Amino acid sequence: MAGNPSITCRVCGTDTATTFVDLGAAPPCEAFLPPCGAEAPETHYPLHVRVCGSCLLVQLPECLPPAEIFTDSYPYFSSFSDSWVEHARRHAVAMTELLDLGPDSFVVEVASNDGYLLRHFQESRIPVLGVEPTANTAAAATERGIPTEVCFLGEATARDIVARRGRADLVVANNVYAHVPDLRDFTLGLAALLAEDGTLTIEVQHLARLVEFGQYDTIYHEHFQYYTLLTLQRALALGGLVVVDVEELPTHGGSLRVHVQHGRQVETTGRAPGPEVARVLALEAERGLHTLEGHRGFAETVARVKDELLTFLLTARREGKSVVGYGAPGKGNTLLNHCGIRGDLLPFTVDRNPHKHGSFLPGSRIPVRPVDALDDARPDYVLVLPWNLRTEISAQLRHVSEWGGRLVFAIPELDVVEPTKGA
Repeated sequence: MAGNPSITCRVCGTDTATTFVDLGAAPPCEAFLPPCGAEAPETHYPLHVRVCGSCLLVQLPECLPPAEIFTDSYPYFSSFSDSWVEHARRHAVAMTELLDLGPDSFVVEVASNDGYLLRHFQESRIPVLGVEPTANTAAAATERGIPTEVCFLGEATARDIVARRGRADLVVANNVYAHVPDLRDFTLGLAALLAEDGTLTIEVQHLARLVEFGQYDTIYHEHFQYYTLLTLQRALALGGLVVVDVEELPTHGGSLRVHVQHGRQVETTGRAPGPEVARVLALEAERGLHTLEGHRGFAETVARVKDELLTFLLTARREGKSVVGYGAPGKGNTLLNHCGIRGDLLPFTVDRNPHKHGSFLPGSRIPVRPVDALDDARPDYVLVLPWNLRTEISAQLRHVSEWGGRLVFAIPELDVVEPTKGA
């Protein structure tokens, strides 16, 4: 990890210059090019991730403010993933039972997208509110009857919401705590939303799994932080919040769901953290992630993934085999741009989200087509870009075996399989 110009750590304020991994530069991963903009210039921004030598937070400098990433035409809609909707449903059921939620309760989700999660609480007649900065996904939630505030959460916006709606018994923040560069203001906003005896749940990708499985494609400009449980605890302390329990989840290649309460409430009740907190912290320490030295070596993993994928694609081209993509996720754009993959190696990709059809991937400019285009092309290989949905997508693509096609997964290592064995 070489020395570099320093940035200021978002948790402890220390100047940090130590490289975790440097992926060069790329355009924002969700900045899809419209059909009329296929020849337009693009601005590339660094993907140079640092680790704080003091508090160990792994972080990406803020090259783009959130308002330029999470725009009113944001292309990601959570409800297009069946497995993610089911994941949300299970969480809603579990929290309803755990907290005994009912018609007199109040649930708020921050970064509520198109209402994929809140709809499950609403079906149980539990009052809900979404907080979502992207107007187009918020509009989709509103059309479903889910009240949604269109704003970025911070302390001021949270206090405004509380003044009008009251504080929440449950606040949910799924895959958003990595998306905010002003951690202090956002964390104070979460604390302001949360009732004194309320519970906050946060889901984040676990840095331990990112390192273990070489998931470097989850690094992009939307993700400003990459957490261990240790650094998550330190960040939440900015708002006086304490982790009281943690679950390890399979989502996004390995995530943490922490259960959080106000520190003063924990002190009043004398509640001790659950045993899982100590277990996960011990796992991280064993893997060296509680030391600066333990963050070394990730660049070698990244190089291996890149070499394996490029070797496969170049060999397939030499052998006259066809390869197309499946999915157009943000992580796929990091992978394609870092590997220098363009239309000569991957002529197009398909996606279930109609909002992406007819557009071009940022950087690589690979066209995005409807899923039907896959059946028309009948390729020899399908490169699955959202590898985190491997089981779901393998089931969707079982029919690829009818023409002898096979699925390709690049992460954690190159894996070429028959569709029926993809899961």
